Amino acid sequence: MARGIGQWTLKSDSRLATLVHRLVVVEPQELPALLAAFATLFCMFSSYTILRPIRDTMGITSGVEKLPYLFWATFAAMLALQPVYGWLTSRLRRPVFLPWVYAFFTVNLLCFYLWFNLQQDHTWIARTYYVWVSVFNFFIVAVFWSLMADVFTREQAGRMFGFIAAGASTGGLVGPLIAGRLALPLGTINLLLISATLLASSLFFMRRVINWHRHFGAGARGSEVDSPLGGSILGAFHQVIRSRYLLGIALFVILLSWVTTFLYLEQQAYVAKVFATRDERTRFFSNVDFWVQTCSLVTQLFIFGRLFKWIGHRAMLVSVPLLMTAGYAVFALLPTFAVLVGVLAVRRVGEYAITRPSRDSLYTVCTREEKYKAKSLIDTFIYRGGDATSGSVYQLLTGGLGLGASGIGWVGAFISALWMWLALSLGKSHERAAQQPASLKVSGA
Repeated sequence: MARGIGQWTLKSDSRLATLVHRLVVVEPQELPALLAAFATLFCMFSSYTILRPIRDTMGITSGVEKLPYLFWATFAAMLALQPVYGWLTSRLRRPVFLPWVYAFFTVNLLCFYLWFNLQQDHTWIARTYYVWVSVFNFFIVAVFWSLMADVFTREQAGRMFGFIAAGASTGGLVGPLIAGRLALPLGTINLLLISATLLASSLFFMRRVINWHRHFGAGARGSEVDSPLGGSILGAFHQVIRSRYLLGIALFVILLSWVTTFLYLEQQAYVAKVFATRDERTRFFSNVDFWVQTCSLVTQLFIFGRLFKWIGHRAMLVSVPLLMTAGYAVFALLPTFAVLVGVLAVRRVGEYAITRPSRDSLYTVCTREEKYKAKSLIDTFIYRGGDATSGSVYQLLTGGLGLGASGIGWVGAFISALWMWLALSLGKSHERAAQQPASLKVSGA
């Protein structure tokens, strides 16, 4: 019998263990942590993917032309929250600040539910909600993957991150299914209560992961892994500025956000024309999410691990930028709504199933403080900074310069090509950093 965490034990010959062993290479003592990580991400992403179609609907409610301004508002919110997050990670123990991040956002959801029901005019609520979900998404995902990069070694990440990421796609199937089926009979606003329940449930499994790392993690000592990280509240900014490696990851994330935003804004403009009501738009976004998550799940469970073994981490990191270069070129030649949705779906499947676990593996060679501080800064503030700047550039290209869909396609192809070149460079840097002695910081790579 595999060693348990608290009251949770798992027989190594159980049906669930047998199924997992067929999908991923995992040691018996790693199995409880693997399943707890999967369950945490499943509950968290189920919660988020219920909120995402609502967010996209609210963005259109506020006016498609207002979306670039909402991106800047999100960027400003990220800037305001970074010192708060830096203070929490510097002063509080990990078992305290990580669950409190999730608990904080759960309470926020309940407050939004009350606000929507108490006020008749939803215009400003919709704008606030759009910004909040954008902040919520990046913080809870960044916190989770910071924990994963801390708990698992580089070797374990290569074996298990694809399977753990499948928790997001599985949750991404459940969330849109709930939203798509219940948006019309229950109403969009009532979905917030279901989302809050799922997010609260993820706390239970997160604590299981933390407990496993304390007792069974590779080289882990309970007093060390649970001690506050120390440093200044703005330490993340200093870490990124001092490290060429972290600066490279930051630029990688900025280019990723530019590639994403151009497609997203094109889609929002099309959807505003095609669908007339809020609930119809929510159902459309939910249906797209469902199929994206289905394809992501298949890729994560049956393809990621094998591809990682066959072609290596560097090629995995380059693969999606290469696909997006080709996808944007196709859209430039055939600028139709169907092609747009298809290219955006490929981008999202590629990010969830390949780019996200490959990008998070880059942090396994970083120091523990960098995994929580610098990584959070890059995944939240810098990513949303990319959203804000790309939104303004998109507005300039389409409004100021009169660039059409085809022109946007060629600009996107150029940006994707730059992204591909950077991914190749980062892959090489990661391999060099992995060969350095453990005592050296990645900033020296």
